[in-house]
Amino acid sequence: MTIEISKEARKEVIVSIERYFRENMEEPIGNVTAGALLSFFLEELGPVVYNKAVADVQGNIQSRIAEIDIEIHEDEFQYWRKFDRQRKSK
Repeated sequence: MTIEISKEARKEVIVSIERYFRENMEEPIGNVTAGALLSFFLEELGPVVYNKAVADVQGNIQSRIAEIDIEIHEDEFQYWRKFDRQRKSK
């Protein structure tokens, strides 16, 4: 699966990469090279981040489903228990 980002996001990330190199590296990086580096990161690291996000969402959904079961659960076969309680209280 190819990880794709919008053109606007791509432009912003390239600007960010260029700035990072200007401020933290000895040599600046050009626009084309920054775009190539971004493409590499998206292809190489994108799936790792994507899979982690999917796993996090799955865990979150499973937790919520467990909470729903606890909150909405109804005990079964309660008629006679309720009936016996009412008789005892009379």
